[in-house]
Amino acid sequence: MAQFYLLAAIVTAALALGSPTARSDATPDASLAFSVQADGKTFGLVGFGLIPSNFRESTGDTLGGIGSAIALRQGSFKANHDGTFSGTLVVQPDRGFNVLTTINYQGRQHDIDFVLSPYYGAADLTFNQSQKTLNVTYKRTLLYKDRFGVKTSGLDPLGVRAAELGYPLVALADPIVPIPNSSFSHLSMDNEGLVLNADGTFWVSDEYGPYVYRFDALGNLLQAIQPPAAILPRIDGQANFTSSATVQDGGDDKTTSRYTRLLAYDITAPLLKRPDLVAEYVVPLPQSKKNKTFAASEIHFVSEGVFLVLSRDGNGHGDDDSESSYKGIDLVMIGDATDIHGSKFDNALNPIAVNGTLNSQIKPVTYIPFVDMLNSTQLARFGLHNGDPVDATLIDGKWESIALAPVGDPKFPHDFFLFTAADNDFLTTDGISLGVPYNAGLDNDNQFLVYRVTLPTAQ
Repeated sequence: MAQFYLLAAIVTAALALGSPTARSDATPDASLAFSVQADGKTFGLVGFGLIPSNFRESTGDTLGGIGSAIALRQGSFKANHDGTFSGTLVVQPDRGFNVLTTINYQGRQHDIDFVLSPYYGAADLTFNQSQKTLNVTYKRTLLYKDRFGVKTSGLDPLGVRAAELGYPLVALADPIVPIPNSSFSHLSMDNEGLVLNADGTFWVSDEYGPYVYRFDALGNLLQAIQPPAAILPRIDGQANFTSSATVQDGGDDKTTSRYTRLLAYDITAPLLKRPDLVAEYVVPLPQSKKNKTFAASEIHFVSEGVFLVLSRDGNGHGDDDSESSYKGIDLVMIGDATDIHGSKFDNALNPIAVNGTLNSQIKPVTYIPFVDMLNSTQLARFGLHNGDPVDATLIDGKWESIALAPVGDPKFPHDFFLFTAADNDFLTTDGISLGVPYNAGLDNDNQFLVYRVTLPTAQ
């Protein structure tokens, strides 16, 4: 059984006064736990930080959208002698400030250094005090480049670039890829996922494809993974990457799009052999009381057959509706779920679900609610809230990322700090986009949250 701790009742005199103090040796209070059906538990929220909505990065553009994906830079995380923890988060925005229309925004990632001073107290901090628990500092930006050093773009892909000679036999040859149009053949990307490799290369998942791309350490495109035909967006039966295209598993109706897919590829030698699809499972996402699906915004590996999934609505700061009903970082257990890779369900004519009903031949993975990001007690401890009033202390609407860092406490060998960041949609009243000033009518800061959790990992 798993335990979910609402908070750790470790209160020193300083903590009782609301002064954040780092404690790596905290012990959870079992009386605050409740059970879920997995080997996991959480101490609760232990850190909060932000970068102001009008902060500008080294290109001159407003820093925004950075919660679309985050990853911990390998080798950067460490415990300090004063009880704090420090490291570097690599954060990746999506496609720039595009409230009115998509723009020619070059894909990129930013290095954000942090110092975490975990707060385990039960007393509520003020909003200003809470920001001392996670100090975040922008350091640098890396820009993404298509073939031959051409800039990638965030424009809606109205065109399709033909597959390169040698595809699919040549590992690095491109499949068909999304581009803005036939006269502007730059790779269109709506970046949503990020994994860093030990050799400096990195994988990026893209919402337009939906594809997975591999880049070198300088941001140059190396290769692309195209998903099975069943997942490619289509119009009139033809692959079409524009945002108005739909996929077959539920389409864009929230009441019928509950079932999504989890794919596994063999990437052991990607330069020599095109990554093969080796497993594929169906994930049943949570739904509201009105059967509207809370879409998955991120997935993160925990251990063999176990993943974290961040599912949510879009309500909160930055949305027209300030009150959110679901934001959860949940557990997925594969167990004896049906592996459908290589089956008829990879064919464009065989959806896994019709009108929201899963095909009876498929057993989905087990989905278990885990970290409730809307827990009012946890939010209040850091000066935050859900719902009105709409101000800087309102929790952001679009949380889309997960990163894990080991606590390193021998008494709690399965404990991790779980970082997540929000996509603020570049909303600020003092913005710069591609060199042009803009006023989005709202200042929506780039928020970060940190939880301490115990996860079902190997000894």
